[in-house]
Amino acid sequence: MAIPWRALVLAITINILWGASVPAVKIGLLAVPPLWSAFWRFVLGVVCIAGWARINGIDLRPAAAERRGLALLGALFTVQVGSMYVGIRFTTGAMASVVLSTNPMFATLYSHFFIPGDRLTPARATGLAIAFLGICLIFLRDLGTLFGQSTTWGNLICLGSAGLLGGRLVFTSWLLQRIETTRVLVWQMLFSLPCFAIAGYLTESVRWENLGWYPLAAIAYQGIVVAGFNFMGLAYLLRRYNPSVVVGFNFLSPVIGVLLSALLLAESITWQVLAGLLAVGLGLLLVARK
Repeated sequence: MAIPWRALVLAITINILWGASVPAVKIGLLAVPPLWSAFWRFVLGVVCIAGWARINGIDLRPAAAERRGLALLGALFTVQVGSMYVGIRFTTGAMASVVLSTNPMFATLYSHFFIPGDRLTPARATGLAIAFLGICLIFLRDLGTLFGQSTTWGNLICLGSAGLLGGRLVFTSWLLQRIETTRVLVWQMLFSLPCFAIAGYLTESVRWENLGWYPLAAIAYQGIVVAGFNFMGLAYLLRRYNPSVVVGFNFLSPVIGVLLSALLLAESITWQVLAGLLAVGLGLLLVARK
């Protein structure tokens, strides 16, 4: 369960960079709709990770016994990421940052049942309850307007995506004990690319008039930094440590996401968002305090 200082620094860096990903998604959506954004993000991610594999002489061809697990992970990855992009589109960057950061809450619950030795202690249960209270505070912002012009639907989709992400992290941790890390990362992305391309072609249109360096830089950040460096760093940690401990440092992500949403997207930060951020951060600290 204990994490040495080098891994701690890596976990902190990953979560700071991850916190900037939601504002980056919002900026990219100015020109490129959700499914096409996800497609180009993971094209860049595959190029980065495949390049790393080639330099290090890693064989990316999966063995026959690995294909079923990789296909299941790819399907889970596609649904989780696709729902995340759609959810972010229909809410603010600040609220999406906080809601999506609850994925350790779900990872801890799943780990309790599926990861030997990763039990749900009273302190962790208290942390989960406080984090859940924070989510309730976020939803109070739109209380009474669920069926009107509201961000509630976006928040609900993001919450569902966070639940899927928690499950995907636990399953990825299990899979990484059996399959080489780089193959896991590349094949979950490769599985998603035709799905995003077909769905995007059928349902979305790029706003070419809004396409400029700003949204392009945001998509490049998502692909190279988040889908490249961050995914590899997270896989490295998940291969060596229990998932609920690793993702517990996620309490940094919503702080960065809220701050950057205010700075880059000119969003007003309401008291509900701040209260929810505080509760989620405190809850996740209790979950990961070891």
